[in-house]
Amino acid sequence: MESCCNARCGLIAGAVIGAVVALLGGILIPVGDNIIEKTVKKEAVIEPGTPAFENWASSPAPLQRQFWFFDVQNPQEVVEQGARPALVEKGPYTYMIGYLPKANITFNPNHTVSYKLPQEAMFAPALSVGSEDDNITSLNLAVAGAYKLVPKLLHPILETLMKSTKSSLFQRRTVKELLWGYRDPLFNGVVGLFTTYNGTYDGDYNIFSGKDDITKVGLIDKWQGNNSLSFWDDKYCNMINGTAASSFSPFVDDSKPLYFFSADICRSVSAIYEQTMDLKGIPVYRFGLPDSTFASPTVNPDNHCYCKDLETTKNCTMAGVLDLSACQNGNPVYMSLPHFLYGSPFLHEAMQGLQPSKEHHSTFLDVEPMTGFTLRFAKKIQVNMMYGPSKVITVLKKVKDYTTFPVVWMNESAELDEETANLLKDKLMGSIKLLDIIQKTMIGCGVAVFVLCLISYCVVRRNHNKMRIV
Repeated sequence: MESCCNARCGLIAGAVIGAVVALLGGILIPVGDNIIEKTVKKEAVIEPGTPAFENWASSPAPLQRQFWFFDVQNPQEVVEQGARPALVEKGPYTYMIGYLPKANITFNPNHTVSYKLPQEAMFAPALSVGSEDDNITSLNLAVAGAYKLVPKLLHPILETLMKSTKSSLFQRRTVKELLWGYRDPLFNGVVGLFTTYNGTYDGDYNIFSGKDDITKVGLIDKWQGNNSLSFWDDKYCNMINGTAASSFSPFVDDSKPLYFFSADICRSVSAIYEQTMDLKGIPVYRFGLPDSTFASPTVNPDNHCYCKDLETTKNCTMAGVLDLSACQNGNPVYMSLPHFLYGSPFLHEAMQGLQPSKEHHSTFLDVEPMTGFTLRFAKKIQVNMMYGPSKVITVLKKVKDYTTFPVVWMNESAELDEETANLLKDKLMGSIKLLDIIQKTMIGCGVAVFVLCLISYCVVRRNHNKMRIV
């Protein structure tokens, strides 16, 4: 009788212990989540010694820019007959650009960090289809620039200069010349797409470190000494929103857009969640630019302040092209997505050979949602120039309408390497998985012990009751 009582008491005690273990496992879930949250917030602050600072100060992933040029196959027919330019894409020509760490890093008393981004491009032959000496038949940058910069009243003088220097609408130049500059005879000056890039800095930047408020980490406080832009003559378009896109605040919400500023396009943009993906064993949220980013103001009224020329934009109905002349010293530079993705149909119809594709030509960010770190990205933009009809300039007499001509498109991209991915998985993901295993083990074992003891107790009690009846 006494042994039976002891057995039942032991089973009850075992059930209680199992319930307590299961309860502790349940309690560990919010406690563990709180520990993880505090750890992530601490390590996401931009200050020496944190993973965020190490990733931010010097990119752990190789950063590269790939260029694809549009080689004109029928330049003579375009000039003499007004034919549509037939284009063949030629590339990629790849340059490494992210191998220099941030410069002049200074921590300020107001929890901000100041720095500059060194700009230097190093050609990568192994990642390119040819050499920098490959020739491209492309738009004559000086002629297109002069068409816009020289007042129409002075176009007769421009025509004389063009004839004396034998300058036509198209020219044959090397990749190196088109990108980094060459001396053009029209104005006896250096012309090129990125003549002021090498050996210079992008900045100054001043961003929040997140030390006092982690939700502000990486947000741009000032760029070039100002907390707003001055290009667009409008308060809304001149806003500097978001980060520089290398990271965002921790615990990313996929229902909210991410905002970032790009000096390349002189404006801020937003990205929206598209899907969850796996990157080297790490779950990431892919964010992409919405179709409305470069839509015409008639479709997206927020873009009204980016439209400056009613004539060339067809009363601001042109979609897919951003006039950057305001931030390019007046030069007629127009930015778009590659192959005029999401652009107005007449942009594609004016050319032969363009094949816009969301898969190949869209910009995206792959963000690890817990830390807010951007682990992979591809920023794809196209550089265009514009020219139009003229009754004075011979090489433009057959041009029927204003033409936005694609010169080159580039893909600036980076992806974390295996070593960095393993460190991130071991340091952060490993701790989370271990805590998850502990939680599930405690709950599982506790429930199992509780149920087993409860069933055993019922069996013992039933047998005891049978013995009493007998």
